[in-house]
Amino acid sequence: MIRWLFVIFLGLVIFSALIPELRKLGIGRLPGDLQVKVFGKTVLLPFGSTLVIFGLAILIAELQK
Repeated sequence: MIRWLFVIFLGLVIFSALIPELRKLGIGRLPGDLQVKVFGKTVLLPFGSTLVIFGLAILIAELQK
């Protein structure tokens, strides 16, 4: 359980560091992606982008078979 929490935390840290570069590719600007301002900071919740990336990962995995 602790291992998975560490992996999720590490993934979120890496993702948040890459957000400026990912925005150039369109991640975070799709329908379903939310931007919320909390205490002067903008928080990005990329629900739509996550679904697109997940779909691409599934497609690549199916093509590998």
